[in-house]
Amino acid sequence: MVVTILKIYFIITICLMLLYGVRHFIFTYNRLYGEQRISYRDVYDSDLPRISVLIPMHNEELVLKNVLEALLRCDYDQDKMEIIPINDHSNDATGRMLDDYHHRYPFIKPLHRIEQKDRGKPVGLNDAMAISTGEIIIVFDADYRPSRNLLKKLAMAFEDPEVGAVMGRVIPVNPNVNILTGLLNLERSGGYQVDQQARYNLGMVPQYGGTVGGFRKDIILETGGFDTRVLAEDTELTYRIYTKGWIVVYDNSAECYEESPETWQVRGKQIRRWSRGHNEVLFRHFFRVIFSDTLTLPERVDGMLLLLVYAMPFLLGLANLDCLALFFLGEMNILSGWFVLLFIGIYNAWGNFAPFYEIAAGAMLDGMTKEVLLLPLLCFSFYFYMWQISCGFVDAVVDAVSRRSVTWAKTERFNKEAQAQAEAAAAQEGARA
Repeated sequence: MVVTILKIYFIITICLMLLYGVRHFIFTYNRLYGEQRISYRDVYDSDLPRISVLIPMHNEELVLKNVLEALLRCDYDQDKMEIIPINDHSNDATGRMLDDYHHRYPFIKPLHRIEQKDRGKPVGLNDAMAISTGEIIIVFDADYRPSRNLLKKLAMAFEDPEVGAVMGRVIPVNPNVNILTGLLNLERSGGYQVDQQARYNLGMVPQYGGTVGGFRKDIILETGGFDTRVLAEDTELTYRIYTKGWIVVYDNSAECYEESPETWQVRGKQIRRWSRGHNEVLFRHFFRVIFSDTLTLPERVDGMLLLLVYAMPFLLGLANLDCLALFFLGEMNILSGWFVLLFIGIYNAWGNFAPFYEIAAGAMLDGMTKEVLLLPLLCFSFYFYMWQISCGFVDAVVDAVSRRSVTWAKTERFNKEAQAQAEAAAAQEGARA
């Protein structure tokens, strides 16, 4: 009986791997050879909606100038917009710098969350929405730098009454720092240029990513705001929108620039947090997606596979233990077991979770030449991701069982130019003292 269960689990895992592989191949083929859906840039923009731009911040003195200066350069009527930086329990110069911007630009309205006991991105967004005046909420992380026409492109999508949220494209600004940032540049290219665009082309489920995107404020307020117990508020919003009968659109031309993690330690913490939050959404929405009467069949299938993405590495880890158990039970040869382990690593690096097809196609579409030489290294980074994502899955299971509260933690910044300026200013201040 035990052997039969182990074999069935092994077969199911292999089938899921093949299903994901076929899915990524279809996305890649569609992006390269299929008909492409364009953004809403041809919609008349004479009556664009009033927008509120929210920027969660915690100790962001190194990067906040970049995002605010970029927003000030954006081509959007300043009478129809407000910028609300959310100073969430910062203990550096963030608050003072935001107040300085407010004095110079009154439509920049900092929200200082200093006395409140709770902190984190979801609760900060809830507080900011409560005082916002825009009908459309657009969110950026503090280390992002929007392009000049980004706000207008995102806002135009809401001229379509079916659109509940819109997502733009993220591009790293520091791809040449080291091997890690080079790999992340490739992953971003495949994830947005190919995966998101193909999902949009095929009428599936483009994902709202929590930054470089916008949503209708009423949708969130009518359903109680962001759930502060969920780390992945963006993924949760995606499924809330679809199960309420709205859609998410993706605009590949709406570009925004980010700072990628520059150390494996920081990247590991980021991936573990993403996995923890994403799997919390999996536990809440999986059956809602299956039985939803507002989703089409393609949306349902894609929605379920998207929810399972951060669970699959853990399931694959169990499959490895499954192989070991079958070996000790005399059902698997040790040599074939090692081949299975190698196959899982190679297959998932070059065909699934760091999808080789999509990344290679994205690199080609973006005109990358030297960067493609890093593609074989995806096989090694897969095992790093497999461990971190699996730890995040376990965190989510413990959260669900124990109902413990979750703590949101931001990703460490690496703005070396700003760091040097801050250190020089501190040195001058110390010399004057």
